[in-house]
Amino acid sequence: MNKTLILMTGLMASICANAQTQNTLNVALNADIRSTQPGVNRDTNSDAVVLHLFEGLVAFREDASVGPLLAKEVVTSDDGLTYTFKLRDGVTFHNGKPLTSKEVLWTWQRYMDPATQWRCTASFDGHSGAKIVDIKAPDAQTVVFTLDQPNALFLASMALPECGGSGIMHPDSVVNGEWTTPIGTGPFKLATWKPGQYVDLDRFAEYKARDEAADGYTGNKSTTLDRVHMTIIPDPAAAKAALLSRNVDMLNDVSALEAKELEALPGVRISASTTMSTSAVLFQTKDPLFSDVRMRQALAHALDTSTIVTALTEGRSKPNPSMVALGSRYHTAAQDKGWGYSPEESKRLLKEAGYKGQPIQLITNKRYPNMFDIAVYVQAMASQVGLNIQLQTMEWGTQLERYQSGNYQVMVSTYSERLDPALNYDAATGDKSKEPRKVWDDAKARELIAEARREGEPAKRQALFDELHKDMLRDLPLIPLYNGNAITVTREYVQGQRPWPVSKPRLWMISLDKQGKS
Repeated sequence: MNKTLILMTGLMASICANAQTQNTLNVALNADIRSTQPGVNRDTNSDAVVLHLFEGLVAFREDASVGPLLAKEVVTSDDGLTYTFKLRDGVTFHNGKPLTSKEVLWTWQRYMDPATQWRCTASFDGHSGAKIVDIKAPDAQTVVFTLDQPNALFLASMALPECGGSGIMHPDSVVNGEWTTPIGTGPFKLATWKPGQYVDLDRFAEYKARDEAADGYTGNKSTTLDRVHMTIIPDPAAAKAALLSRNVDMLNDVSALEAKELEALPGVRISASTTMSTSAVLFQTKDPLFSDVRMRQALAHALDTSTIVTALTEGRSKPNPSMVALGSRYHTAAQDKGWGYSPEESKRLLKEAGYKGQPIQLITNKRYPNMFDIAVYVQAMASQVGLNIQLQTMEWGTQLERYQSGNYQVMVSTYSERLDPALNYDAATGDKSKEPRKVWDDAKARELIAEARREGEPAKRQALFDELHKDMLRDLPLIPLYNGNAITVTREYVQGQRPWPVSKPRLWMISLDKQGKS
């Protein structure tokens, strides 16, 4: 019995045992989630699940602007230092208790406690932007945040998916100081998480929806589904077999090559959109070899990025050498300037740097096929100029830990979409002694990013982003390659699937045509 058949046998047993109703959406996850706590011990799958359970005060709209979610209105003071949130009436948590300012205060106190290890603390404690100096609740429906300086991206930072959308939690989620049960206000509540096997989300019958139409992560998020059953299927062949046998209704994060194969099959639908995520080659600039910028430049010149991107995306994406996404209003001709493909220059730089063929470890993984494929192309092209790159393929969780600790020479990774260039640059930039995951440790860059966070005038922000791109090309702490595509494959009876720049599923929008499902 081959590996795929063995996997399918177990997966079908799981699906049959847990998808009892016809109004259950069966979704394949390429890996297990890491946590049910917003923005803690997270990855992209964890974020996707958490954002169905929790809601923040604000959220991203379809067009990447920020709108109210649990707040019915947000008022900013003239000096930009005070944000007043008026909470919506009638919102309840999954445990039936009402949302009040008390839970908002408790949530943010927990987020800002270093012991929580929230992914986004640095965005609000003054390390990577304005500092929250006070949070008050004048009454049960009002919360007031006070900052130490203006921050044009304060609301956008709150809404980030990697922060769990700063989802408001009920204190009953924590027992004796330990996270136990995710209790939010979202359209789904957690039914079961069986690690390594499946995650079940049930419709929250008392969900209080907004009046306006669904819009990104805000608007009316009520659902007609009774349950979402997410089966962990790491093997792409097993996931495809489950889709074709109608045991799985939806595949997310499908590669362009897989989509091309599947779209020719009957009863299958493909939806895709360009996103603002960035796939890149990261350097550890404190590594003895790659502390020499000429080594980093040599690898950059060795890569024919047009060939790589065209091959990996089937022409769906274009190369982008900048941290400013192609879909951003701030991406201009200045951001199109990259290092350029020049094997001769690469060889010259290697000779000048005194490179003697030492082995170079390039970390990648197979959970995300595009990362592995990028690494293969990098290795092959680098070998043509004499760079001795060895692939080190590891489990995604292990790679993530190596990234967080800065323990690598070179790594292929992806920065999730942050929808503003200042946040994109901030993801890669910082003090390595305090945040080892940061790749660009440059004081001037941090100052420019801080200014871009404060500045609201588009022309002035453009000048800052142009300067950041020029300086990043000079220092080359990473090689941005391209912005991603969100490709989802569904069976024909799945209705309402709609891609968007954030590239994460919004399953409350889905309905099932029971007549089309056999």
